[in-house]
Amino acid sequence: MEFNSLAEKAYHILEEKIVTLELKPGKVFSESDLSERVEIGRTPLREALLKLANERLVEMIPRRGVAITEVNVSNHLALLDTRRVLDELIAKKSAKRATVEQREQLKRHAASIETAAKNNDVDEYMKIDKEIDEILAEASRNPFACEATMPLHAHCRRFWYFYNHSLDLSEPAKLHADLIRSVANGDEEKAAEASNRLIQYLVDFTRSALDL
Repeated sequence: MEFNSLAEKAYHILEEKIVTLELKPGKVFSESDLSERVEIGRTPLREALLKLANERLVEMIPRRGVAITEVNVSNHLALLDTRRVLDELIAKKSAKRATVEQREQLKRHAASIETAAKNNDVDEYMKIDKEIDEILAEASRNPFACEATMPLHAHCRRFWYFYNHSLDLSEPAKLHADLIRSVANGDEEKAAEASNRLIQYLVDFTRSALDL
C-alpha cells in the first residue's frame, strides 16, 4: 500500500496492530516505544496518534503515554446502531454507483471471503473484510458517510478478534457475500436488506459476548 505521508503510514500500521490485538486493550505505551515499533519518527507518529484518539482507539494520557482503549460491549452496541444507518446508505449508493471493475472485484471478494471462512482463516477473513469495506466506500462516492464509518469498522474488527474464540465463520461470511453480490448486481433494495441482516448478526454476536 502506498501512503501520502509518514503520518498516514504510521496511522495504518498502528490501527492494524490495535485491531489485531498486538497492542492489547488497556496497555499503556510511551511514544518512543511506539515510534520504535512502527519505525517512524515522533512527529508523524504524534499526528497518527491524534487521529486514533479522535477515533477512540487510543487515549493520550499526560506524563504517562498512550493507552490502548478497552473493548466495551455496551459502547459497541451503540456503535452498531450508528453503523447500521451508515452501512445501509453506503450499500445502496454502492449498488447504484459502482463501476464495472468494482462490481467484478466484489464478486471475487464474495468467493474469497467464503473460502477464508471454510478454511477457518481468521486473519485472511479479516483482511478481505477490510478490502470489501474499502471497495464499498469508494464505490458509494459518499466521502462523508465513508469518513464516519471507517473507524466504526475498525472497532468492529477489533471486537471480533477480542471475542471470536473458534467461532464458525460460515454464517458471517455468507452474510458478507450476500451483501456484496447484491451490490455487484446493482440491486439497491437487496443490498440494503443484506446490510441490515449483517448488522443484526453483529448485534446478536455482541450481546452474546455479555455472557462470556
